[in-house]
Amino acid sequence: MSLEQPRILIVKLSSLGDVVHAMAGVQDIRRAYPKAQIDWVVERAFAPLVERCEGVQRVIPCELRRWRKAYFSAQNRKEWSAFKADLQAQAYDAVIDLQGLTKSALLAWLARKRVGGLHFGMANQTEGSSFEAPTRWLADVAIALEPHVHAVQRARLLCAQALGYALQGEPVFGLLPGKLAAVQPRDLGTHKLLANPGAASNPFAPRKPVVALVHGSSREDKEWPLAHWIELGQRLNHSGFCVALAHGNAAEKAVSEKIAAGLQHAWVWPSMALDAVTDTLAQCAGVIGVDSGLSHIAVALGLPHVQIYNFDTAWRTGVHNARQVCVFAQPTPAVDQVWQAWDALHTPVLCQS
Repeated sequence: MSLEQPRILIVKLSSLGDVVHAMAGVQDIRRAYPKAQIDWVVERAFAPLVERCEGVQRVIPCELRRWRKAYFSAQNRKEWSAFKADLQAQAYDAVIDLQGLTKSALLAWLARKRVGGLHFGMANQTEGSSFEAPTRWLADVAIALEPHVHAVQRARLLCAQALGYALQGEPVFGLLPGKLAAVQPRDLGTHKLLANPGAASNPFAPRKPVVALVHGSSREDKEWPLAHWIELGQRLNHSGFCVALAHGNAAEKAVSEKIAAGLQHAWVWPSMALDAVTDTLAQCAGVIGVDSGLSHIAVALGLPHVQIYNFDTAWRTGVHNARQVCVFAQPTPAVDQVWQAWDALHTPVLCQS
């Protein structure tokens, strides 16, 4: 692309982890085209996260999942019309569909393009990802990708080939935390937490560094045993950390409380919106979690992080660098494996706290 200030639309609707992965492509575009104006179409639930992605000028939220359930209702048709007008308010030099599904391809096709502008999509499926043939049929240019490719690299490669630049360096996500972080209560012990949430016996007690445990997942077979979480939390407490427990629904909150009941210093987070969860996560000394959206947010924030895998799929969504590692075993990693991985990462962070 030869334009000095191209207008680019990213279409990546969901899910949480996939949206985070796509942020690396945005940062590559900004490096190649510093004056690019980048907009992003995403499911409304994830819009607050995309608003924190550096370089995204306009977030266009949609609610396709809800609209499709009752498209012919007057309210949904009104909302769809408003969304379509918002989508077509700006003409683009490039529309890049990073989702690879029929619904995303249709939205990319609906977007308005400048004269000479192009709609780019995927030409094929990559291992472990979803793909539907209309993606390549609806695109002006369908780009073939190596089938065995990491999810982050897939987004980066598609953007690079669409816009004509070479990838440079490791992925950067540009996820900038805001100011909505929940405040850790002082001197927080489990008995205080469960009896009177938010209470603190000594308001002047120093706060301990916090490690967040991300136990929840949309798939039950990705979860880690409850007893493992409690034992890991006890080791963290013994090492001077307060354990924070995130949750996204009532069932996950119940698990958080069960884990907290077995710990000396635990903080079950209040129910929070995604942006507040992101900001609160950013304040932590590190994260240990299963393969889930919140774990991928921790990666994007650059936090020390151990990711737990029950399947040999870390090559596709996991990390391995000086601050972030994956632990894999079947049927599930042992506590000692996860602790050893964490122990290799957390010592410098604890010393700096």
